[in-house]
Amino acid sequence: MDKLPQARIAISVQTEDFDLGHEADVLSAGDRGIGAMVSFVGLVRDLNLAEDVVALELEHYPGMTEKALLGIAEEAAVRWPLNAVRIVHRVGRLHPGERIVLVLTASPHRHAAYEANTFIMDFLKTRAPFWKKEWTPDGPRWVEARDSDLSAAARWHQVVSKQYGNTDHD
Repeated sequence: MDKLPQARIAISVQTEDFDLGHEADVLSAGDRGIGAMVSFVGLVRDLNLAEDVVALELEHYPGMTEKALLGIAEEAAVRWPLNAVRIVHRVGRLHPGERIVLVLTASPHRHAAYEANTFIMDFLKTRAPFWKKEWTPDGPRWVEARDSDLSAAARWHQVVSKQYGNTDHD
């Protein structure tokens, strides 16, 4: 990375559910420079590859996973002017409709917050060491990265981020 990110970054990998409102309040507390906050919440689907999903089991490598998530957040904070980033990823056995992941990005301006949030999710799906096992009525199966996830991450190698100046009032 060319420069060190200035954003406050917080990463959690946990079995417990999270509260979006609480996480957003904590992220923005005391930071009057935040003009936009973007949130992404991923949920367990009840259908994948035309099969019913009864549960999703997520495993991770403690220490390595948090380090990978931190690296992704730091890369986003170098590309865009972010005040703060919060990533919460759940592990363990989850059921359809339950929350899996939260990504919050905060910036003075909306474009940076949106782009950084999308960037983080695209790389989280392809770089972070999580292993997913879906449970269907016929039994378990391991879930591989989708081609669409790999393509989404690859597009960022061609994207040159726009710099946002103090005159941008969106």
